[in-house]
Order: sequence, then structure tokens, then C-alpha cells
Amino acid sequence: MSGEREELGIAQRFRGFLPVALDVETGGFNANTDALLEIAAVVIEMTPFGELRPGPNFRYHVQPFHGSRIDPASLAVNRIDPHHPLRPAMPEKEALTQLFREIRKAVRDTGCTRAVLVGHNASFDLGFLNAAVVRADIKRNPFHPFSSFDTATLGGVALGQTVLSRAVAAAGLEWQAESAHSAIYDAERTAALFCTICNRFRFMYEETLERAPELSAPDAGEIPPIE
Repeated sequence: MSGEREELGIAQRFRGFLPVALDVETGGFNANTDALLEIAAVVIEMTPFGELRPGPNFRYHVQPFHGSRIDPASLAVNRIDPHHPLRPAMPEKEALTQLFREIRKAVRDTGCTRAVLVGHNASFDLGFLNAAVVRADIKRNPFHPFSSFDTATLGGVALGQTVLSRAVAAAGLEWQAESAHSAIYDAERTAALFCTICNRFRFMYEETLERAPELSAPDAGEIPPIE
């Protein structure tokens, strides 16, 4: 089986989906009214021997959209000054266009059909991402619109911990509290946690390949592949 496993890539591992860890920093909790201030993503890679690892990362500072709400309590947590004159922020559409260009390339290069968001409490990040896509009228979104991998759930199942910092520590990974609530740091730690848990459960995946190898083929699926 070892030679066969080396030939199977990440497209087979997740039914044609490419996992991409994503984190957003925002001006509140309502994706439709509160500002998206920062977005970061880490592409998940697979080694020739089937191990997952964090790959290239991308980070964008985002200008609050017109009329958006910004809660001072949220800024106290993420330590973002949205109006700082030296902040290299760009409009939502430009930030998403640049990010999606990179993700689409990664999807094509790996033979996948779609990206799937990996997030800690993933519904929050996916909600803000989808709301920004609608506002910016972006037609070519590489992410699956509703499916995701939630590391809060994975951490609870595998490690007994649902808080990101605790799950990361329980997995034996480094956590720097002073760096938390930066989109790129949280995305990188989420990616590392996801890879660690998946690698430790790899034996279950390999048993599935032996028992039902046909299940490793990507589905035709209800969501068409990206262009």
C-alpha cells in the first residue's frame, strides 16, 4: 500500500477539496453589518508520503466597507486601528480578488475541484467571507459555499479542547498569546492544528483505502469545479 499511497494526492484525500485555513478579524459578529478588517489564509499541502503540512500563506488588510459597523470592543481584542494612516488596507473586492487568485492557482495545481475553508468556529469565518463576496459582487469564489472543516469540533473530538489556544497546546504545538487575534497567526495555528489532527488520524484514512478504495475518488458533486 505504501507505493499506492504516495501516488494519492490531496485531491483524493478530501474528495477533490483543497483545505485552506482561513481567519478573519472583524468589527463585530454580524457578517452583514460589521466590517471585515483583515483576512488571512494558509493553503494545506500534502507531502509525497501522505503527511499534511501548512503551505503558502496570504494576508490582506481590508478597508471597512461603506456604512459598516465597528464595535470598539472588537478592536480591543484584535488591536486593529482601521483608520491608521500607515495601515496598508485595500477595498474588500481587491483583497478578495487577490486572495482568490492565489487559491484558484493552488486548487488547479493540486488537481482539486474546490477549496474548502478550515476555520476555528468555521461558520463565523465562512459567514464573513460569503457576505463580503456578495457585497463585492465576486462571481469566481473558489471556496465551497457552505462546507467547511471546523477545528473547534476536531479539537474537541481528538483532544478534548475546543478553544484554539488550548487545542493547540494540547496537540503539543507552540502558542504565543501575544500574537493571538492576528488573522495570519490564527490562520497559521489553525492550519497546524488541522494538519496535526489529520496526521494522527491517518491510520483511519488508510484503513478506508484498503476497505473501500472507490470512496477516495472525488465526487461529481453538487458544486461545479472552479474555472
